[in-house]
Amino acid sequence: MQHWTLKREPEGYARLVLDRAGASTNTLGREVLAELNEALGLLDADPPKGLVIASGKPSGFIAGADVDEFTGLDTAETALALVKRGWDTFERLAAVKYPTVALVRGFCLGGGLELALACRYRVVVDDPATRLGLPEVLLGIVPGWGGMKRLPRLAGAPAALDLMLTGRTIDARRARRLGIADECVPERIAENTVRGILAKAPPPRRLAFPLSMTLAPPVRHFVAGQARKQVARRARREHYPAPYAILDIWSKYDGNALAVPASDPASIPSLIASPAAANLIRLFRLQERLKALGKEGDFAAKRVHVVGAGTMGGDIAAWCALRGLTVTLQDQNAERLAPAMGRAAKLFKERLRDARRVRDAGDRLIPDVAGDGVARADVIIEAIFENVEAKRSLFAALEAKAKPDAILATNTSSIPLEQIAGAMRDPSRLIGLHFFNPVAKMMLVEIVQGRDTRPALTPPAAAFVRQIDRLPLPVKSAPGFLVNRVLAPYLMSAMRCVDEGIAPETVDEAAVAFGMPMGPIELADTVGLDVCVAVGKMLAADAAPPKRLAELVAAGHLGRKTRRGFYDYASGRPAKQSAGSIPAGLAERLIGPFVAEAKAALAEGIVADADLVDAGAVFGTGFAPFRGGPLHYAQAASRPRS
Repeated sequence: MQHWTLKREPEGYARLVLDRAGASTNTLGREVLAELNEALGLLDADPPKGLVIASGKPSGFIAGADVDEFTGLDTAETALALVKRGWDTFERLAAVKYPTVALVRGFCLGGGLELALACRYRVVVDDPATRLGLPEVLLGIVPGWGGMKRLPRLAGAPAALDLMLTGRTIDARRARRLGIADECVPERIAENTVRGILAKAPPPRRLAFPLSMTLAPPVRHFVAGQARKQVARRARREHYPAPYAILDIWSKYDGNALAVPASDPASIPSLIASPAAANLIRLFRLQERLKALGKEGDFAAKRVHVVGAGTMGGDIAAWCALRGLTVTLQDQNAERLAPAMGRAAKLFKERLRDARRVRDAGDRLIPDVAGDGVARADVIIEAIFENVEAKRSLFAALEAKAKPDAILATNTSSIPLEQIAGAMRDPSRLIGLHFFNPVAKMMLVEIVQGRDTRPALTPPAAAFVRQIDRLPLPVKSAPGFLVNRVLAPYLMSAMRCVDEGIAPETVDEAAVAFGMPMGPIELADTVGLDVCVAVGKMLAADAAPPKRLAELVAAGHLGRKTRRGFYDYASGRPAKQSAGSIPAGLAERLIGPFVAEAKAALAEGIVADADLVDAGAVFGTGFAPFRGGPLHYAQAASRPRS
């Protein structure tokens, strides 16, 4: 076999290892599944005492199905054949008489987790890199190879549905607590644990009685109904049919996607034919393209120094520490550092959920008023207030102290790099790393190339961005770069609608109905109305700001951060009235400037091509993902309808 290695061991056990040929990551394509069936046939002919299924890749277990094969799903028959191929294979694996164990190190996602669920036991390695999940919903499809059937039987319906409907991943310890994994152990004893399980062959774990009741038909339908209400608060069925299909397939067909009639909106042919699935799969490929940019260099940072402990600087420092780097955080005094350290402690507690890991992350984030960390840092990020003279002076000082090969980066959102770099001895050393707020949630980081920036800096900068699990997007230094440039006209158009007497709630509802995750008025409040004014001046210095925006800023009502902007945030959430009826053409009026500016940015070469414009807009602004990005949407809208 080309992809699998089947080895018989002296004790009578067998070991089946997947190491997909010609790939750095294991995925389950047609050939891989065919060979798995071949291996199972060999084992049927001479059954072992037990079987271990493992990965031969250092990167992880299995990343899921081969997404490249999705492009050939142009008919209902081909779509159903793909699902049947995986379903039948894993049903066969689940039915073998001898005990089977999946040994999971690193990522175990989608079809990879469905394979592991088809084994009788699962041993997961307790390591931060181990992540398990069924993220198919993020591609507009469903876990059709048995995940919808088996995961609820192991974890109970509430936890299983939460994972399947959100696409979230969990770590090894949580997998053990939920019952998805039988054992969670350190790497050094993983092999012994596997052998011990095969030797004892204990009865498979059973759900506790209360959770088992969530699988009973009457309760199952109630649970699905409650989950459907929660999904409806986040996503409309006409925009994202996949989560609704998951609920229907689980509640009506016990997780068997092949049992759904073709006429049902939850059927595989219906999902594959939907524009949402095609566009979300396209976005997945764009995301993989951005990730690949981080593989072009071998740069690996160990130490990061951040100057400026405000919201952005403090949160950048905390995120880097969370991702395992040693970080020094500098500001003028300890009082300015304290709020950032407090937010970091909260982030570590929420994300790591383990006292030892929380402590270790806290130890990696070091207050540094004197700036001693500059001399040892591999990456230095400036995140002080937006004043060109202050930044020029700071970089002149940083350049003198920094290692010759350290990355010197600014997080500026508005100042051209050429102006900042003017005071440096070597202006070619400066590059932009533009993060977005909130840092812990926004995946995109713009890598800004100034007129004088050394081209050789982009690959290591991209490698650093990937090292901290973010998506790098190279952009040219120009007002607003890409994301703020396309976002500002959209926000300004929305606020001018308010000036004309349209209620903020109505404006927001029009955008949400179009598919935006948040309306532009609420988004402006979240970004900060003072920031909106500053960006507006930067992009259109001669244009007067919207009247209501100027009034609110003059009164000190800057949005969510001051608990009042276009909306009142006294309760922590925007106080909104009913949106009422939406005027015809309002959504097009809002989205039109966004699309026009995206086209202009492409024409000016701010990014390399149209796909990267779409990627930046979706991952940086939240442009309706199911529409595939502003340029893709405009192109689709211009096609004649059949």
